[in-house]
Amino acid sequence: MTTITDEILPITPRAMRDEMIVLVIMAALLAIVPFTNLYPFFVMQALCFALLACAFNLLIGYGGLLSFGHAMFLGTAGYCSAHALKVWGFPPELGILTGVAGAFVLSLVTGYISIRRQGIYFSMITLALSQLLYFVYLQTPFTHGEDGIQGIPQGKLFGLIDLSKPTTLYYVVLVGFLAGFLLILRTINSPFGEVLKAIRENEPRAISLGYKTDQYKLLAYVLSGSLAGLAGALKVFVAQNASLTDVHWSMSGEIVLMTLVGGLGTVFGPVVGAFVIVAMQEHLAGFGQWVQVIQGVIFVACVLLFRRGIVGEIARIGNRSL
Repeated sequence: MTTITDEILPITPRAMRDEMIVLVIMAALLAIVPFTNLYPFFVMQALCFALLACAFNLLIGYGGLLSFGHAMFLGTAGYCSAHALKVWGFPPELGILTGVAGAFVLSLVTGYISIRRQGIYFSMITLALSQLLYFVYLQTPFTHGEDGIQGIPQGKLFGLIDLSKPTTLYYVVLVGFLAGFLLILRTINSPFGEVLKAIRENEPRAISLGYKTDQYKLLAYVLSGSLAGLAGALKVFVAQNASLTDVHWSMSGEIVLMTLVGGLGTVFGPVVGAFVIVAMQEHLAGFGQWVQVIQGVIFVACVLLFRRGIVGEIARIGNRSL
């Protein structure tokens, strides 16, 4: 099966060096954000969605599995963390772990159901499961329906770090993003990642070589869902609420859009795509529903003119691995 990632450079010492250089530059730029005129809340929100898009990209860009239901991991982790923090009185670190654990369990269950199918059938199953959860959360008392869980306390991380301070919260979110990003980077550059790429390109060939492809795909699905859960748990501290918006199918569509705009199958593409889409939503909010129309136009333009996405085109022109 041929994908749009065919022309991306293979993993070589030079490619890994390029990725590490860009990673250091990205981390340095993000670290100085509080000392600039950028609005910290905007960047924190973008970082949460960037981690979510990177988790999604791990599944489709390297495993070849297109999920239309990744919002269920974001929303489930958000609800679990929010409930643990507000109702059970958990400290922030346990609240985050509760959210990630909820996404992990959900990914195991939904992955076991959906991973047995391929192509559009897999995508439709993930979409159906996501919509099923949306209506469950709409009716379940602990989510408070359309009102969501509001006024979530931020608390003190490890009893010492006050998350109510914007700068402190920003660096906690940044550390969470970088930890998740490094885990993804390590995964795709590992033997496990190479097998995933082989499955993406030619699954029958991978099976003939003795690989149990269903197990590899399930592991990738669970890892992707758990990291999406980490993004959802961090987002709770930024927005201080958990709502049905994060579980709706339109959120899954935005995740796909972020990944494609930035560059499917690239390391840094989803990060760029997330910042672009979040910036558009922030600055075009005054247009109301027209924001979705504008996003649709940009999506069509990217598909027609920038088939590899922003970072994908830069990588191709510069003959670099990004």
